[in-house]
Amino acid sequence: MTSQRSRRAAATLGAVSAGLLVLSACDEPTPMATVTIGTDSISSEAECYRTLDAAQAKECAQEKPSESIELPEGEVLRIGVDPEVADTGWALWINGEQATSNTFKKTYFSFEDAALFATQPGQTAAKSLTISVVEQNEAGSDIKGVWNFKLTNPDA
Repeated sequence: MTSQRSRRAAATLGAVSAGLLVLSACDEPTPMATVTIGTDSISSEAECYRTLDAAQAKECAQEKPSESIELPEGEVLRIGVDPEVADTGWALWINGEQATSNTFKKTYFSFEDAALFATQPGQTAAKSLTISVVEQNEAGSDIKGVWNFKLTNPDA
């Protein structure tokens, strides 16, 4: 009786261990993206990292960012990505919409005078916005990942 109970306990322990091993394999770290403004930087893993269609990418780009940084007027916005993201290409999205017409194939790009908080006459500047680094091919038909960051406007 004790022998049978021991075997069951060992089998149960083995099954639990195997299940945990399988689950831990699902949590592979994603490539990183970094936003730098002046001397301040924030980095994040992807909000979504899998093959996405345009609707899924837009939905993912609207998820609440986990990282936030201030972008004062006149500062340069710098974005860095891991080499594997640059190999595919990436675009900058703002508030869930693609903001750059081209796809970047570099690991680092500076947006001089980005004026992301610029307004039309009579409108007030936004206090914050979400930018997304979206790993995608040039046509935008092959989307692999989305990294979200919140930019706050200290001048608003």
